[in-house]
Amino acid sequence: MLTCRELTEVITDYLEGRMSFIDRVRFRAHIGMCRDCRTYLDQMKQTVRTMGKLPPEKIPPEVQTQLLERFRDWKG
Repeated sequence: MLTCRELTEVITDYLEGRMSFIDRVRFRAHIGMCRDCRTYLDQMKQTVRTMGKLPPEKIPPEVQTQLLERFRDWKG
C-alpha cells in the first residue's frame, strides 16, 4: 500500500489516468483507508475543476520562447 507521502507524489498521475493497473489498485486501497488522503484527493479534483473554468492568460512571446528553451534542456 502507498504511504500518504507517496500518494501526494503520484496524485497527478492518478487524476490524468497515467497509472498502471497495479498502481491504481494501490492508490485506491490507500484512499479507501485514509480519510486525510480522500480529503486531499477531493481538494485536488476541485482545484482542477476550478482552474479549468478560468480563461487562459496570454504569455508574452519572449517569455514563451525562454520557457520552451528551458524545457528543451530540462531532461537533457
